[in-house]
Amino acid sequence: MKIAIHKRLGSFSDRWIPYCEEKGLDYKVVNAYDSDIVSQVVDCDFFMWHFHHCNYRDMQFAKALILSLEAKGIRCFPNSKTCWYFDNKVWEKYILEAVNAPLVPSYIFYTEKEAMKWADKAEFPKVFKLKGGAGASNVKLVNTYGDAKKIIHQCFAKGFSQYRWQDQLKEEWRKYKERKAGLRNVIRPFYYALKANPTEFSHYNQKEIGYAFFQDFIPNNDYDIRIIVIGNKAFAIKRIVRKDDFRASGSGNIIYEREEIPEICVRISFDVSKKLKSQCLAYDYVFDAEGKPLIVEISYGFAMHGYDPCPGYWTEDMLWHEGPFNPQEWMVDNLLSNNA
Repeated sequence: MKIAIHKRLGSFSDRWIPYCEEKGLDYKVVNAYDSDIVSQVVDCDFFMWHFHHCNYRDMQFAKALILSLEAKGIRCFPNSKTCWYFDNKVWEKYILEAVNAPLVPSYIFYTEKEAMKWADKAEFPKVFKLKGGAGASNVKLVNTYGDAKKIIHQCFAKGFSQYRWQDQLKEEWRKYKERKAGLRNVIRPFYYALKANPTEFSHYNQKEIGYAFFQDFIPNNDYDIRIIVIGNKAFAIKRIVRKDDFRASGSGNIIYEREEIPEICVRISFDVSKKLKSQCLAYDYVFDAEGKPLIVEISYGFAMHGYDPCPGYWTEDMLWHEGPFNPQEWMVDNLLSNNA
């Protein structure tokens, strides 16, 4: 058995490759961007690529490549069942509703007329989101009907750029005040503001236009719960919302103690992952007025190092296993053992 691995600094491959070497597993490094990538992996049984939502090349073709390699009989991580809805909150809405997952009530419209008709009767605030983005980017609290009308009109008129320097400025200023970033990071958005296409991603991607996506705002949540399920194991963190904000994702304020994690969220995550036949999924939860957990969104990818302090993990039978672990090693083991 041979594994093909696309190597990218800062990705899961940083741990996949050393693990293969430690275990004596047969692997080779390939370049997913090469035109002959299919022939590069012809002698392999497995293909692993931690593709990233902020890399325009990845989002151009990664899902198509994985589906194509699966058609060739090569088992992939992530596989198509795990990643087809990656970084697309609208697609996540459809799949979570299809398996009766406890999703935050969500609304999608493909014409301005239908969106306005809904807004006329909706109660505010609501949360407006673009399809893509992580770390709470491309997410806005809409407090009034008037604000909703303006946003809906923009959805179907000029649309939204893939990069908004004002949003980055606000986030970098927050990090600077919390001593998590330097002054240079605060200045950088002003430089980007002068450019027509300030980032590579925004240059090569079209504007977000032609749809309007909203979710109910679930009040009185000063944190969210992130559960990650990989095969028959799960681990979790609690994330505190930003100061003077409603978003927890990307805040960097993390609590790791097991006692802070409601096990009902772990149980739901195992159940949904089984229904979706997913290899790896991260679930973000908030809680309604009755304390019921609701899924905000899901993603196969996550930042590696933010989870290293987790004190242990659960197995599918809800037994707790104390001690350090390496979830990227689970990904390799599950793929090779035919459990993914």
